[in-house]
Order: sequence, then structure tokens, then C-alpha cells
Amino acid sequence: MHRERTRNEYEKENEWQPAAARRCPVNIPLLSLLIFTPWVGALLLFVLRRRLSASLGRILPILFSLSTLILGGIVLARFNPVITGMQFTEKHAWITALNVHYHIGLDGLSLVLVLLTGIISPLALFGPTRQVRCPAIHGALFLLLQGSALGVFLALDFFPWFVFWELSLVPAFFLIKLWGGPGAARAAYQFVIYTIGGSAFMLLGFAAIFAETRTFDFLELKLISMGGQAPILFGGAATTWVFLGVLLGLAVKVPLFPFHAWLPPAYAEAPTGTSMFLTSVMSKMGAYGFLRILWPLFPLQFHAAAPILLWLALGGVVLSAFAAMKQTDLKRMVAYSSINHLSYCLLAMCAVATAGPVNPAFPAVMIGTSESGIAALSGTILQLFNHGLSAAALFFCVGVLESRTGGLRGLGDFGGVRTAAPVFAGLCGIALFSSLGLPGLNGFIGEFLIFRGVFGLAPWVAAVATLGLLATALFLLTFWQRVFHGPATGAGVNFRDLDATEIATLGPLIVLMFVLGIFPQLLAGLINPLVTTWAATLP
Repeated sequence: MHRERTRNEYEKENEWQPAAARRCPVNIPLLSLLIFTPWVGALLLFVLRRRLSASLGRILPILFSLSTLILGGIVLARFNPVITGMQFTEKHAWITALNVHYHIGLDGLSLVLVLLTGIISPLALFGPTRQVRCPAIHGALFLLLQGSALGVFLALDFFPWFVFWELSLVPAFFLIKLWGGPGAARAAYQFVIYTIGGSAFMLLGFAAIFAETRTFDFLELKLISMGGQAPILFGGAATTWVFLGVLLGLAVKVPLFPFHAWLPPAYAEAPTGTSMFLTSVMSKMGAYGFLRILWPLFPLQFHAAAPILLWLALGGVVLSAFAAMKQTDLKRMVAYSSINHLSYCLLAMCAVATAGPVNPAFPAVMIGTSESGIAALSGTILQLFNHGLSAAALFFCVGVLESRTGGLRGLGDFGGVRTAAPVFAGLCGIALFSSLGLPGLNGFIGEFLIFRGVFGLAPWVAAVATLGLLATALFLLTFWQRVFHGPATGAGVNFRDLDATEIATLGPLIVLMFVLGIFPQLLAGLINPLVTTWAATLP
């Protein structure tokens, strides 16, 4: 049982860090460069779109997209994981009348997602977009989407955070609608309507919070909430409604069952590169919001709602896996698999939130958080990163099948692809087994820690959730057996193997699957001190 900590102790640990430790030592605004370099590239591509050749229109977006990986590597080299507060912070007054600040910062959670964005973005532009029409406009929209996602992971004030959150919808909508499949228009509108509808409730919730606290700053609101003040100032019922509004906005984005209906058509109809980014990066924005906003600001409400949310997360784990088993469209199968894997993260968070009674003298601290809670939270963050790698690889593999055959992607359209394309079969098989959670690959460690943690907190939930694991094994192995094995039939006859560009796209993801499967501490070391701190300050 953790010792109760005072608010002053928490402030000292998380806020009162030496300036040199929290800020870039040479005053270079690294985080601003991370966010806005892709946007500069998007602007340049849009302005010069008529003057650029097709090849240059494809190369420039990749170069600007690589900025995230390069700058993220610099941040990683200077990042101190022992410091659990925000580092590299930048804060400037923006709208004085509303007490709005351009406030950005980074901790281990943010860094993991920034690195994931830096890895996926250039790969999603490199291999899948060689034949894309209007490459400059496509690249500009993709870079706008990339910068918006980075802004969500780094903003510490709700106003700029919400601007980034909403701006990400615009390029995603056009990328799906203009470059997607036959049902792209309907899928794009469904995606936007669902997400904007949820965001409207979240905006109303934060407007109410601002009316009571006169601040949008996440860190200030967290300290107020830890002191048992806001948003509890509204009174019990009002606070619950505010919490539900914020919850709905985040639940749609993850998505939490049953708010998932928009995801399979959006992922299935989006072009390959966009599908890779949506599943790897954009879907993480909702889970990130749970950890950064919902839990710290509404600890009492989240604790009270956790038993219900646990059932919904369990539904996402099991039902989405069985839905994937019923799919004959390979892209929709992978889309339902994505819901299944993200539901593991929600399952872990909700299981931890249900554990232990609330300390009435210090509402943000839940007594009884154990090693199980630490394992579940660590597994959640690792799963967010590792799922991004495996899901992006699977969507790329389905894109290869589709591009080789003029749009075929049915489970029964292929057979014996391994005979004609052994390299493709081998790399796709590794991605499938990574998603399955095979020990030695990156997908194992996150799922293992999640189940280890959930079993210690809610054993019956972990037991039922294993049905999702079983169903996942069945549909992924069915994919592997029907498409790659047996005699060559249908589109599998004379299937062309991967070329150098496609190997260069899929290869880094496969290498990372092995590296993080064998040495998970490379990623876990960035978040362990942070998760240990959460164990004493969160449910």
C-alpha cells in the first residue's frame, strides 16, 4: 500500500524541476519544431504544387516527414526518464483575455508517441504512395495530419490541444474521401460526424471547467483536482455531466465499444498510407487523452464509472475479435483487429481505476494500487507503441495484395502466395505473429503486462478477455493459412514478390518487432519512473 502523499510533495516532484532539466539546455524550441516543421512542408507543397514534378512531389513530403524522427531522436538523447514531470517545456501567452497559453511539454508517455509518429509517418509516405495522383496535395494533407497529431501529444493547454485535435480531422477527411476506395465518401463523412459529435460534448465540458477555474492548463487543473477542488466545485451531479462529456469525446476516438462503428469503414476505404497512420498514430490520440486528461482531472468520476467502462472495454476485446473472424475483406479484418488491440489498453486502465477505495482526504490518490496496477499501466503504454508497428505493417501488407491484383483483398481471392513471393510471405508472417503476441516479438510484452496486471486486479475480467486472445489467434492464422499456404490459386498465381521500395518500407517495422521483442527495456526504460509515479497519484 502506497503512503499518502501531500499535494506539496506532488508539486515538488512533478512541477518544481530545475529549469535546465525541464527545458532544452540551449533554448532551442525543439517541441515547436517537431509540431510545425511538417506544417511548413505542407504549406510549401501547397504553394508550389503546380511547379513540382510528380517525383519531387513525392520526395518532399517524405523529407519533411522525416523531421519528426530526427528531432524526436534529439529529444530522446536529451530526455531524462528519471524526471517524471514535463521536460522541454515552452509556455507563451496567447489569448490573454481567456488565460490561454501556448503551452507544450513532454514526458515519457508523450515521447513514446512522438517516436511512434516519427517512425510511421515517413514509411506511410514512402512505399504506399508511389502511384498516388496529385502527390503534392496528398503529401501536404498528410503533413498537416502529422503535425496535428504531434500537437495533440505535446500540448498542455486545452485550447491549443483542442485546435490540434480538430485540425487533424480535416486532412484525414480529405485523404480518405479523395484517395480512398469505392465507399470512401460515406466512410469519410461517417468518420467526421462521429468524431465531431464527440468533440462537441468535450468542448462543452471544458467550457464549464473554464467557467469554474479560469484556466485551460492541464497541469494547473490536475493540481486543483488533486486538492479536491475543481472540477468538483460544480457539485456532484454537474461534475458527472462534465466528466461524461469529456469521456464521450475521447471514447469515440479510441474507439471504446460501442462507439466503434465509424472505424472499420474508415480504415478499409482509406488509402494504404492513410490507413497505416490512422491505426498507428491517430487512434492513439484517444487513449492518450484518457491518460493525460480524463484520469488526472476526474479521478473520482473515473473511479466511479470504471466498473461500467470495464465491461465496455471487455466487449471491445472479445466482440471485435469475433467480428474480425467473420470478415472476408482482409482490410476490415485488420481494422477490427485494431479495435481489439486498443481495447486491451482500455481494459487495463479501467481495471486499475476500479482498484482500491478513494482516499476522501486526497481524492486523486487511490489506496491499494499494487504491482498489478504498475504492470497494467506499463503494458498499456507499450501496447500503444507496439500495436502501432504491427498494425501499420499489416495494413501495408494488405495494400501490397490490393495493389498487385487491381483491388482484390478478399480472404478467398488468394492462395499459395508463399510459393511465388517467399519474401513477402515471410515478412507478413512476422507481422501477423507480432500482432498475435508471439514471445520474442514486440507484441508479446505489452499484452503480457496487461494480462498480468488485469488478472491481479480483476481475475474474472482477465479470464473472459482470453476469449479475445483465442479469437485473435484464429482469424490471424486463418489469414496466414488461406492467403499464403496451399496450392497457388486465384490471384496467388504468379504473384510478384516485394520490390526494393516495399522491402525498405516493411523492413524497419520488422526489425523493430524483433528488437523490441528481445529488448523491451529499450522502450520500458523511458516510462518506468513515470508509471511508478502514477501508481502513487492515480487510481
